[in-house]
Amino acid sequence: MYFFLLNLSLLDLGSISTTVPKSMANSLWDTKAISFVACAAQVFLLVFFFSAEISVLTVMAYDRFVAICRPLHYGSLLGSRACVQMAAAAWASGFLNALLHTGNTFSIPLCQGNEVDQFFCEIPQILKLSCSHSYLREVGLVGVSASLFLGCFIFIVVSYMQIFRAVLRIPSEQGRHKAFSMCLPHLAVVSLFLSTAFFACLKPPSISSPVLDLVVAVLYSVVPPALNPLIYSMRNKELKIAVRKVISWTFFFSGNISISIQK
Repeated sequence: MYFFLLNLSLLDLGSISTTVPKSMANSLWDTKAISFVACAAQVFLLVFFFSAEISVLTVMAYDRFVAICRPLHYGSLLGSRACVQMAAAAWASGFLNALLHTGNTFSIPLCQGNEVDQFFCEIPQILKLSCSHSYLREVGLVGVSASLFLGCFIFIVVSYMQIFRAVLRIPSEQGRHKAFSMCLPHLAVVSLFLSTAFFACLKPPSISSPVLDLVVAVLYSVVPPALNPLIYSMRNKELKIAVRKVISWTFFFSGNISISIQK
């Protein structure tokens, strides 16, 4: 589990580092410019990290399934070599998917200006600048990628259906609580990642607006990578104690401030 968490953390760090630093630099320097190479790099890295992340989340669902439903076979099914191979396959699939999307997107001629209405280079916004029917190739690739993501989603759902059936058959309440605590962080991360991604992909064009597009982009590109470490870290007792101390200090100082103002 911790090996796959390491991979997930690296992917989250990479995805949030692809968009946020550049947008912050543009805000500080009061500019909206980005070079063609940097734009292509953003598209490649975002597709790479997101594609690899859904693959790693799918592998982690299988890891939880084997740990709870096939505990006696865990060592043979998920040994060190098998874990490395599955992680490598997840990263390789993300690289291949990103290579196809990036190469196809930037081979399309753009004739409707060069201004992307977003705080980073996003494929749908780039396709709006196209004036030819070549963008249909990218639409086809998006459909293939969506089908693969749907397959991962179905695999995760089926895995958790088996997991919940096995957990409910555990006789002791302590055993059920331990099993649920193993699965809930991963389930929360999957729900956050897929819900934001599905909303971004399935948002009706009729309600599209620059402000809504910006909010949706932040939801799927910034929020999940920022919250995933916190979700998994909440199982750590020391972190829970630290969070409680921060909250108590916040209320204490705010209480002191409010008293001094009244005086």
